[in-house]
Amino acid sequence: MAVVELEADYLVVGAGAVGMAFTDALVDHADVSVVMVDRRYGAGGHWLDAYPFVRLHQASSFYGVASTLLGDGSLQQDGPEAGLHERANAPEVCAYYDRVLRTRLLASGKVRFYPNCDYLGEGRFVSRVSGRHHEVRGRPRIVDARYLSPSIPATTSPPYGVEDGVTAITVNDLVALSGAPSEYVIVGSGKTATDACIWLLDNGVDPGAICWVRPRDPWMLNRAVVQPDPVLFLGTAADIMEAAAAASTADDVFLTLEDAGVMLRLDRSVTPTMAKVPTLAQWELDRLRTIDRVVRLGHLRQVQPGRLVLTEGEAAIARDAVVVHCAASGLQYPPLVPIWGREAITLQPIRITFACFGAGLAGYVEATLEDDAEKNRLCPPAPFSNTPADWARQQVLGSRASSFTSYPAIRDWADGVSLNPGRIPPGLAGSAAVTAARERLAQHVGPGMARLAQLAEMA
Repeated sequence: MAVVELEADYLVVGAGAVGMAFTDALVDHADVSVVMVDRRYGAGGHWLDAYPFVRLHQASSFYGVASTLLGDGSLQQDGPEAGLHERANAPEVCAYYDRVLRTRLLASGKVRFYPNCDYLGEGRFVSRVSGRHHEVRGRPRIVDARYLSPSIPATTSPPYGVEDGVTAITVNDLVALSGAPSEYVIVGSGKTATDACIWLLDNGVDPGAICWVRPRDPWMLNRAVVQPDPVLFLGTAADIMEAAAAASTADDVFLTLEDAGVMLRLDRSVTPTMAKVPTLAQWELDRLRTIDRVVRLGHLRQVQPGRLVLTEGEAAIARDAVVVHCAASGLQYPPLVPIWGREAITLQPIRITFACFGAGLAGYVEATLEDDAEKNRLCPPAPFSNTPADWARQQVLGSRASSFTSYPAIRDWADGVSLNPGRIPPGLAGSAAVTAARERLAQHVGPGMARLAQLAEMA
């Protein structure tokens, strides 16, 4: 079979959230040609494999691509989150990415998309359906949008063994159960596990019928303080800096922020060791606290009929229990590398955790600046966090990217896109509330950052 030869200025490997955000900003601001490749059947990355009841844990307007708002920016009108910004569910996110791909990227004439393909390196990829090989000639710039691709239960084997006679499923399969067991065993400590517990409770499962295997307890951000509101954003940043300045340890920062209503933990008698910090609403916290049976005996190693074998002991479960895999690692932690490298543009967060904004910013900077060294100076990568000490390091490294605001065009672009959680719309820039929040942040940011750097170094 002959190799199909293609020509393009860029080859973007991965059409998930970061690949789409980068490509959208790039083609919006540069006259370039792009080939996008993804192993899945469409755009959207892990959302195409997500469990059916997942929702964004952040406001929809913080997610997606710069050119096209996800949702309509409205507030929820009813339910336990009335007054907070809308959060898209999985079908809405998938439909959004399909629409952006078709009506923005492909319609621009600048982008060609090749789904169901494996990237082989050196500009070559192969179709998983036809077996046809493709090669992009002309030394295209490679964009690696897979470096931090998350690990999710649907595509990751559970990190524990399962003996015959045990009913074990992934979180995706909860919705397909045909009969109710006497007990559900939820395995995992993060957002997927909390979502699974909430879904079971919402569907009438008694809290006493849930056994939660939680190797580590997590810190989570109060969703009410992570909203598209500059006063809230600046105020939360000031809370963090003020807490950090007075802290003796990384744990102290989180405990002070809990008292300030910024951080949440499931059990106030346990100091969490995990700090990936997805958001959680107070109503979710209240419901999760109704689950009394929490197994804290380390990581699950083996499930046997009627028994869990963990690294620090064993626990009995019902013989008809359904064991639910929510234990994929999620976020990835490879070494930070310069985003603009000799071999590829390797997409990573810029500033802190809002990956879509970082990828869009990288796309805009790539479209408008020439010098890679200057791009790397303006946009150094920041890591995801795993522990409280990691989180302190994340805050310090994320703050380095503030220098991009020294370029008026880049600053104006960033201030105009909803993906940027720190943007201040022009109509609010001079308001008394924003001014007061800015002054408070300015008061605390110096000593707060200095102490966070010390805490990160101590760890």
